[in-house]
Amino acid sequence: MCLAVPARVEEIRGTQPEFLCGIVDFGGVRREVSLAFTPAAQPGDYVLVHAGFALEVVDEKEASTRLAALRALGLDDEAAP
Repeated sequence: MCLAVPARVEEIRGTQPEFLCGIVDFGGVRREVSLAFTPAAQPGDYVLVHAGFALEVVDEKEASTRLAALRALGLDDEAAP
């Protein structure tokens, strides 16, 4: 089963849309992910991340809802890549 995990964008790196990367925060764990599929993402936004790629920009409420669901399933310790 594949899960996309919410993360908060902290920093944007790069200038060309196909090569954009960002530093995201998974509840204290920071990772670099590709923003090629979400070039409109800005610092402070929440994105859904799977396999090192941000797939979708979501609002804070949606991110919180998804994180709560992961916690309810006992997957919050495994959520960060």
